[in-house]
Amino acid sequence: LYKNGEPFKLSKRAGTFVTLRDVVDQVGPNVTRFHMLTRKNDAPLDFDFDKVLEQSKDNPVYYINYAYARVNSVTKKASGFVAVDDATLAEADLAPLAREAELAVVKKLAEWPRLVEIAAKGHEPHKVAFYLYELASEFASLYSRGRDSDAYHLVIEGDPDTTQAKIALARAVAIVILLG
Repeated sequence: LYKNGEPFKLSKRAGTFVTLRDVVDQVGPNVTRFHMLTRKNDAPLDFDFDKVLEQSKDNPVYYINYAYARVNSVTKKASGFVAVDDATLAEADLAPLAREAELAVVKKLAEWPRLVEIAAKGHEPHKVAFYLYELASEFASLYSRGRDSDAYHLVIEGDPDTTQAKIALARAVAIVILLG
């Protein structure tokens, strides 16, 4: 355990010990669970309280949750002029998704079924945690390109077909994050 970047010495005799309940109470069950899953089961786990609560790309829990929140934000924005329900999005024409960053997200999503199978067979849940971070990173890259180029915007007013394809892609990211 680390606090303020320094190892936190544990001692039963001195009464300085931390239980798993203490960790969960301080950072929450989801953060604790996810952080524990970012390591192989035979690898040591360094748990830095400051890092797991940090709101940055260095904190995988925050980064993945932020990607999910972005998807919900753009989906809500798009709902003003295109259908964004999952049944409609499942039927969307994905042909407009042809740019490099869009295809990178598509390729990453395509890895999901096989990755789950490999992680389950090998008893390696950390692979799911790493994958979700990589997926969030690919989506963040796509999203940030929209600041530099209108062609990369996820919501393009006046072009419902392209918007619907991009929202379908974004919703697929959100669904995988939820499943992970």
